[in-house]
Amino acid sequence: MTTAPATAPLRDDRRVVLVVAILSSFVVGLDSSVVNVALPAIRDELGGGLVVQQWTVDAYLITLGSLILVAGSLSDLFGRVRIITWGLVVFGIASVACAIAPTGEVLVVARAFQGVGGALVTPSALALIVAAFRGAAQAKAIGTWTAWSSAATILGPVVGGFVVDGIGWRWIFVLTAVPIAVTMPLVRRISADVRAGHRARVDVVGAVLAVLGVGGVVLGLIEQERLGWGAPVVVAALVVGGAALAAFVPWELRVTRTSGAPLVPLELFRARNFAVGNLATLSIYGALGMVFFVVTLFLQEVWHFPAWLAGLATLPPTVMLLLLSTTVGAFAGRWGPRWFMAAGPAIGALGALVLLLAGDDPHAYWWSVLPGLVLIGAGIALMVTPLTSAVLGSVPQSEAGVGSAVNNAVARIAGLVMVALAGIVLGGAVSVEGLHRAMVAIAVLLVAGAIVSAVGIRNPRPEYRAAN
Repeated sequence: MTTAPATAPLRDDRRVVLVVAILSSFVVGLDSSVVNVALPAIRDELGGGLVVQQWTVDAYLITLGSLILVAGSLSDLFGRVRIITWGLVVFGIASVACAIAPTGEVLVVARAFQGVGGALVTPSALALIVAAFRGAAQAKAIGTWTAWSSAATILGPVVGGFVVDGIGWRWIFVLTAVPIAVTMPLVRRISADVRAGHRARVDVVGAVLAVLGVGGVVLGLIEQERLGWGAPVVVAALVVGGAALAAFVPWELRVTRTSGAPLVPLELFRARNFAVGNLATLSIYGALGMVFFVVTLFLQEVWHFPAWLAGLATLPPTVMLLLLSTTVGAFAGRWGPRWFMAAGPAIGALGALVLLLAGDDPHAYWWSVLPGLVLIGAGIALMVTPLTSAVLGSVPQSEAGVGSAVNNAVARIAGLVMVALAGIVLGGAVSVEGLHRAMVAIAVLLVAGAIVSAVGIRNPRPEYRAAN
């Protein structure tokens, strides 16, 4: 198969590239943030208890986390713009299916297809920025992308809460049509694209192993709460998932030796910051995936906040991210990412421990949940942009799509596994004691991420940081 030579977006396209990357990520982020506040309403209408709530979140994350690796390869092969376009179309169709889902099972399947669309969009959006910007300008652009993309997370819980309480949870999935309609014409304005001419095909077997591995393990972890560890379905899912994950790396090594087109180019991990950054991502994003899931359910099911108020109450981390990300990106571009990546998770861990002050009294929000979420938000803001810059700054431009995909996949898979484990940590239902256990687990994960970053990350050379 013949592919086009690698090209890069023209310098005149930089602003359009940044806007497209922001809006594309906005689509994915809006849907993710809206769903958490709708979970109690979904449970009340469709039934299924905590298991259906977990699957509503994890069905999306399974396909997003596993197929994002394939999408990264497709992005490098066929071009970022084309793959973003495909992803937005799939995401829009799946959102309509979610809105009209008659049962929990149909909703879960539609959410899985939303994850397919999100997987196509996510790595290509960030890879466009990596191709269009260099050095300190790249770090600042990533900071701007992080900040404005976070507006989706701000709007999601609040607008979603009002929608759920006002006209019903189904309408939250209609919200995604607005940013999709705005983004599609802008995508067509990008006058150049990026393709890698050396990757001849997509690693289908690797993709199947990734989906079976991640899906099997998550299926087993969630269903054991309903069926028990000894149930045949649970045992089979864990065995198949574990075997697929165990076979994944040997298969990727074999593909590297034979065709040179693996799903995950393992040579990327020879770059220190790429390997260490993804290890830190595994710990940090696992913690973040659990904290928002648990806190949102706690506010609604233990403190009985209405959906709109729970949305407002969980805004502090996103507000901090929006306010600080661009500035942090500029500073990290100047001084390097290492100590930002170490300090951010440590501050977030302190915030998780502050949440231990939460009890049965909803008035405790002001001295427990609020300051805890503010600290978590400050930690996220210090960490996210430097982490992204460190990981993607260590890979060649032609591999930016798959590099972004690997990092995003690690983040999503970490989050979905921790959501799957939430039932075990919570004890099968949301309670004050369960919240406290979850916060301790989250604090431990964040501290581990801080230590890994402090020890392993290396700042780029001064001449690279000065480039633009």
